[in-house]
Amino acid sequence: MLIYLKNKHTLVVDDFSFKCSIGKNGTTKNKVEGDKKTPKGSFYIENLYFRKDRVKKIQSKLKSIPITKYMGWCDDLKNKKKYNKLIKVNKQTKHEKLFRKDNKYDLLIPIKYNFKKRILGKGSCIFLHLTKNYKPTAGCIAINKNDFLIMLKVINKKTKIKIT
Repeated sequence: MLIYLKNKHTLVVDDFSFKCSIGKNGTTKNKVEGDKKTPKGSFYIENLYFRKDRVKKIQSKLKSIPITKYMGWCDDLKNKKKYNKLIKVNKQTKHEKLFRKDNKYDLLIPIKYNFKKRILGKGSCIFLHLTKNYKPTAGCIAINKNDFLIMLKVINKKTKIKIT
């Protein structure tokens, strides 16, 4: 199974084409932390993280992990050990908070960009997440909730996302 970013407004999954938004400054082969660009390449996806207080029924072959108030994703350039990893939120480590007031992260899937041999500053927190307004992201790919729920039914842990 392949998720394919056809252009900056279209995400193709199996026979489905979904409207999407990407990084404010487009796509790049040379991602840098904070550049508001979506990284180009082919990447595996991670687990599904979800807000169980907001999303009741999920059909997915991905491992599903409830988001708690203490979950964050490290984007701290001073923390080589935790950079671009799921962490327990603390004041000493810069992070993207996963338990948000808005609905962007009610459903999210980390894209395994800069994941195994992480390089500080090459970019972190690249997610597939929700949007209501399709405004440009900080580098993630965002689709609406109904489309996300459809996508979850057809993807699995071997699914790759191709960003061109």
